Amino acid sequence: MFADKVNISIKAGDGGNGAVSFHREKYVAAGGPDGGDGGKGSDIVFVADDSLSTLIDFRYKKKYIAPNGEPGGAKRCSGKSMEPTVIRVPRGTVVKDAKTGRIMADISGDEPVVIARGGKGGWGNMHFATPTRQIPRFSKPGFPGEKFEVTLELKLLADVGLVGFPNVGKSTLISVVSAAKPKIANYHFTTLSPVLGVVKRGEKSFVMADIPGLIEGASEGAGLGHEFLRHVERCRLIIHVVDVSGIEGRDPIKDYEKINAELANFSEDLSELPQIVAANKCDLADEEQITRFEEYIAGKGLKLFKISAATTEGTAELMDEACAELDKLPPVKRFEPTPLSLAELEQIAEEKRSFSITNEDGVFIVTADWLAPILYNCNMEDYESLQYFQRVLRQSGIIDELERMGIEEDDVVSIYDFEFNYVR
Repeated sequence: MFADKVNISIKAGDGGNGAVSFHREKYVAAGGPDGGDGGKGSDIVFVADDSLSTLIDFRYKKKYIAPNGEPGGAKRCSGKSMEPTVIRVPRGTVVKDAKTGRIMADISGDEPVVIARGGKGGWGNMHFATPTRQIPRFSKPGFPGEKFEVTLELKLLADVGLVGFPNVGKSTLISVVSAAKPKIANYHFTTLSPVLGVVKRGEKSFVMADIPGLIEGASEGAGLGHEFLRHVERCRLIIHVVDVSGIEGRDPIKDYEKINAELANFSEDLSELPQIVAANKCDLADEEQITRFEEYIAGKGLKLFKISAATTEGTAELMDEACAELDKLPPVKRFEPTPLSLAELEQIAEEKRSFSITNEDGVFIVTADWLAPILYNCNMEDYESLQYFQRVLRQSGIIDELERMGIEEDDVVSIYDFEFNYVR
C-alpha cells in the first residue's frame, strides 16, 4: 500500500526539574545550597531513510512522545539529559504544521533535522544564592518540550516526471528505459502509485517518476492524479507523453492542453517547468495525425519526439535529450522552512494565557507554558524583541498580577532561565 500523506502528533521531552539541596558534611558549617540542574528533555529528530518508500508505518502509530530529562540531584549533580528520539521517514518527506500548513522541514538531505526541541532543565537552588539570600529553598522547573500536530507529505525526489492521460504508455516507457517493472495492462489507472526508475545514459544517470494518469479535473480531486500531483513538484523536467494515435477516440492536442491546464491549476510552478513532448504510439498512427500534432507542438516552441514505447523506437533519443536538458537545469527542488512570523508568535500567546506566579524569598517566579516558545524566539539584546516581550507580559496580565502581589522596584522576576529586575 502506498501512503504519501499522514498526520501525526509529536511531543518532545520536558526538561528535568532543578533540585533543592544543601551541602551537609561533618565539620563543615553552613555548607550552602548544592542542588543540581535538571537534564534536557529529548529532542524529536527526523532522519531520511532510503530503505523506506512510503509513510504507511505512520498510519498505525500516530503519537510520538519523547522521554523527559531527569531531575537534578544533591552535591551539584545535574540530571541526565536524554538522547534525541529519532523518527525515520522516506527521503523527500516534507514536514508541515497541521494547523497552519507552515513548512517546518524538508527531509531530503542526510543531516538529521530537529522538529520539536526538548525542554531545557531547570536550575537547582545552587544558582540562587546571593549575599542577601544565602538559603534559597526553591529551584526552577524544567522547560516544557515543544509539541506539534504535523502533516507528513512525501514528495518524491525525481529529476524527470512522466505525465499524461491514463493508458498513453507512461508505464511502458519507464519499463523499457530503466529497470523499473510497473504493472502494464490495457485499461485505465493500471498504475495506482508513483513508480521510480533510474535511467542510465553512458556515465550519467537520472531518476524518472511515472506519475499515475491524470484526467480533466485532477487538480480538483477527479481520478487518481490529484493524489500524486505533489510528486511532480520536485521534478526538474517534465516529459509529457501523448497518445498520438487517437485509438481511444481522444484528440492528442486537446489531451495535451487539458493536462497542462491541470498542472497549472495545481501549481503555477508546475506550469513553468521545462517540457519535452513525447508523441507515443506512432506505430499505430497515420502520417496525417502525426504531422498535425507535430505542427501544433512546433508552434508552442517545444521539442517533439516521435516514439513507440512498445517497440522502443525513438526512446533512446528521447532519454538522451532529457539527459542533455537536465545538465542545464538547477538541482532537485528543496522546500525551505517557513519561520514563525511575529503574528504567529502572538497567536501562540493568545491560545493559552494561563500562568502562575509564586514569591520565593523575594523572587517572583512566573510559570506559563505558552510563554516558553515566545521566550525562545525573542532576542533580549534586540530592542524590538525586548519591547515585544514586555508588551506580551503586560497584555497577558502578568505585570498586573505582579503589582497586585506587591512587587517593588528592583525586585527580581524569574521566567524560566531569564531573570530581570522589575522597573515601574
